[in-house]
Amino acid sequence: MIRVLVDSAADFSQEEIKERGLYLVPLQVNFEEEQYLDGVNLKRDEFYQKLTSGKVFPKTSQPSPQEFLNVFEEVKKNGDELICILLSSALSGTYQSALLARNMVEYEKIYLVDSLSAVVAVQMLCDTALKRIAQGKTAEEIVEELEEVKGRTRIFAALDTLEYLAMGGRISKAAAAIGEMANIKPVITVNKEGKVDVIGKGLGINRTLGFLQKKVEEAQIDEQYPIYSLFSYGEENCGKLEQRLEKKGYQIQARRQIGPAIGTHIGPEAFGICFCEK
Repeated sequence: MIRVLVDSAADFSQEEIKERGLYLVPLQVNFEEEQYLDGVNLKRDEFYQKLTSGKVFPKTSQPSPQEFLNVFEEVKKNGDELICILLSSALSGTYQSALLARNMVEYEKIYLVDSLSAVVAVQMLCDTALKRIAQGKTAEEIVEELEEVKGRTRIFAALDTLEYLAMGGRISKAAAAIGEMANIKPVITVNKEGKVDVIGKGLGINRTLGFLQKKVEEAQIDEQYPIYSLFSYGEENCGKLEQRLEKKGYQIQARRQIGPAIGTHIGPEAFGICFCEK
C-alpha cells in the first residue's frame, strides 16, 4: 500500500488529514514558554490573534528526525511504501530531518519530495499523489510526476507588511524597508529554488490586485490542476482578488487559509493565488 506524509506547512486541517488518510508530522510554534504543535493544538485564527497582540514574536521549529522515524518505522513494519511531500528545504530544516530519519530506518520504500514551496502548493502535490495512487500508479511513477509538477507551481501573494519576514530572518531589513511607506503592499513569490523573493509592490489595494491579476494572466495555466486563492488573517482582499479573476474566466477551486508555519513570517492581511503552469 502506498501512503502519503506531509508536514504541517501543507496547512491541511485535522479533518482533511483524516479524510485523505495522511500521515502528519507537525512543526512546532513557540510563543516564549507557550509551545504548540502546528495544525494539532493551535487554531489558525487563535494563532494570528496571538501574533498581532504584539507581546511576543513566535518562533517555528522543524520536527525532529525522531518524529519522522516513528512514522517510518511503522511504515516499514507494515510493509507499505511512503511518499513524503515536505516544506521547501530553503525555508526549513524539515526536509533534512526527514532525510536523517530515512537513513536511520534503512528502508528503501520511503520517498522524499522537497516541494521547494509551501502551503497550498504542497496541498496540490499531495492531492495529485493521492489521485495517482487511486489510479494504480507506482510510487516511483508518482514521485517522478511530483518532481516535474513542483517546478511548475506558482504562488504570488501580497503582504500588508514585510515586517514579519524580516523579523523571522527570511529577508533582509533592507529589503523590508520598501514596505515601510504607508499603503505599500509588497508582493512576494516562492522562487524555483524554494526561497522567498519580493517581486513588486503596489501602492494601494487596487494596484496590488491589478498586479496579481496581471501575473496570473501572463501565465499559461495548466487546467489539469486546481487554482487556489489563499489568505492569512482577514479575507476581504482575497475575496476581491477572486472576483477579479472569476470575471476573467478563471475558476477558483477553493479559498485556503495559511497556517502558523508560514503565517509567522508573512503576518495578517496577506492574500494571493496558487496555480500550476503548463
